[in-house]
Amino acid sequence: MKTILITILLLLASNFAFSQSTSEVPIQNISTDSAVTYRLFSTRNMYTFIKLDTRNGRMWQVQWNTKGGKYRFESILSGISRVNENDEKNGRFFLYPTTNIYNFILLDQIDGRVWQVQWSMEEKDRMVLSIY
Repeated sequence: MKTILITILLLLASNFAFSQSTSEVPIQNISTDSAVTYRLFSTRNMYTFIKLDTRNGRMWQVQWNTKGGKYRFESILSGISRVNENDEKNGRFFLYPTTNIYNFILLDQIDGRVWQVQWSMEEKDRMVLSIY
């Protein structure tokens, strides 16, 4: 009886430890058309997407809802172009999800520069930071 109890406790403890150390794998949006100007990237919030201008890295937070117009909106996440107008090219920028629900990595697929992108319901908490 004592052996069975110890075995059960060890199994429960190892299961608990394993569940604490894993994180949910982010979902990646992949389109077969690399020449598109705009892409929508889902977040883990069912009502929030990020719209990316793939030519220059500009982004908007898109909110949708079934409750009415005041719950549907598009807000600027980053209105700054990451390249000169002459260097814009469809498909240049792409967003990669992280294990954090509010953060993505923006990649310039031509020169390799990267930024941390954080979306939020609160405008003061939205940001795009260069990763050096």
